[in-house]
Amino acid sequence: MILSAVVCCFAASSHARAAARDSTAYPTKPIRVIVGFAPGGGTDIATRTLGGKLAESLGQPIVVDNRPGAGGQIGNALAASAAPDGYTLLMTTSAIAINASLVPRLPYDTDRDLTGVGRICQGPLVIACRPDKPWKTLGDVMQAAKAQPGKLTYASSGNGSAVHLGAELLKMMAHVDLTHVPYRGAGPAITDVLGGQVDLIFATAGSVYKFVQAGRLRALAVTSGSRSEAYAGVPTVAEIVPGYSAEVWYAVLAPSGTPQAIVQQLNTALKKAASGAAYRTALEREGLKVIADSPQEMAAFLRAEEARWRKVVTEAKITID
Repeated sequence: MILSAVVCCFAASSHARAAARDSTAYPTKPIRVIVGFAPGGGTDIATRTLGGKLAESLGQPIVVDNRPGAGGQIGNALAASAAPDGYTLLMTTSAIAINASLVPRLPYDTDRDLTGVGRICQGPLVIACRPDKPWKTLGDVMQAAKAQPGKLTYASSGNGSAVHLGAELLKMMAHVDLTHVPYRGAGPAITDVLGGQVDLIFATAGSVYKFVQAGRLRALAVTSGSRSEAYAGVPTVAEIVPGYSAEVWYAVLAPSGTPQAIVQQLNTALKKAASGAAYRTALEREGLKVIADSPQEMAAFLRAEEARWRKVVTEAKITID
């Protein structure tokens, strides 16, 4: 009995030391980062921009694995079912918080199957129109919408997208009625707004930036809590509708069960990579700003986002049919 107990204790101690060595040695091979969106999109660009610096910090290559489809659900599910060893990560967006309430039967449970490593950046949406439209400010749009409910139309990059929900949140808080015209992506939405088929557009800051700079679109407001450096002089929605805020964010998650020491090591590497001047400049060109939070802050933020968008989905009766 005594010998058996000694052997068991020795074995347990050996396993503990081995685990400690493995954690200390991490990483010893390339790290796969799953992106649930197509190459060339905002999430893919953010991942590849960050990946080079992250590889330098961790001493291993970062392999981007694009798995587009179903609003990021395919990539999310793949990451959620991966081994929790730190060698498979997920780059996700605010869509993951929206899908938690928008999609009835997800192939994964965000809170149960994934754990936050950290946010890397976030940025506002932009409300814009053609410069020949009569509205000079968002206040003008609100007045027109209240005078003729449902007449004004707005384009978004898709039903159930972050920009769609950002617009619906504005409608709820400002008590106005705008008619949603969803598109399959920002490109065709912008084309129809430029062509005059739709009155307004809600879009990510990066997707309309060049059109605003060229004078082909007039930026009426940004949806962040404070004004955007990329859109100097453009007021926030909150200046018209107090308390309003809706931003697109990007974050890295790992499968649940990933050792906390590895999660913390990855978080430290993310912060170091995101602090570089080149990365910061690249983000600023897209209207984004660096965010460097802890895994614990990321977890709390994600829960808060899920609750906030669940309320919007429920009250606006949004579906993805």
